[in-house]
Amino acid sequence: KDFELDVADYVEEAFERCGLELRTGYDLKTATRSLNLLLAEWSNRGLNQWTVAQKTIPMVADTTIYDVDSTNPTATIDVLDVFIRETIGGTATDVPLSRMSRAEYSHVATKSTTGKPNQFYVNKLLSPTITVWPAPDKSSTYTVYVNALIRMDDADAGANTMQVPFRFYPCLAAGLAYYIALKKAPDRVEMLKALYEEEFTRALSQDLRSYNIA
Repeated sequence: KDFELDVADYVEEAFERCGLELRTGYDLKTATRSLNLLLAEWSNRGLNQWTVAQKTIPMVADTTIYDVDSTNPTATIDVLDVFIRETIGGTATDVPLSRMSRAEYSHVATKSTTGKPNQFYVNKLLSPTITVWPAPDKSSTYTVYVNALIRMDDADAGANTMQVPFRFYPCLAAGLAYYIALKKAPDRVEMLKALYEEEFTRALSQDLRSYNIA
């Protein structure tokens, strides 16, 4: 149970599916670039549920805007859900916050209202933030917990392994083959795209089921 592909293995597999051989350093470079673009596509489709990380944000009275991840601010792709934990007398109580759109928050007439936050919206900047409402009325007892979808590690060097679970190996290989075919094997694009979409649908259905996401 130790089978694991590195970047070079994926590239070689993808080239073979295109009916090609990996021959030059540029072949590896262009394939690695395609692999990183494929990971970005997965992020847009919300595939990488295994990179969900919980971020903890202490609240400050009268402060409504918070960085999702202050240590690596550009790594966050999206926020899945948020809850607030209030600790009083050693007892913690968790309450979920409802998500608002930017427009819904803009239409809130009394943004300066204070109290226990019960709503939030995500500002998808290069470094995403969340804005809560009402503004916290105290600092010491509120803590916000954010379940954030985090960007996968880049492919980088050929000897690197990928931040992908075993069950996604076929999907990654199929996707990279399709991306390479767009540049080097146009006669195989249609076939490889169909295979990739089939692998993607299968992988996505299994992953979303495991996270109870419709």
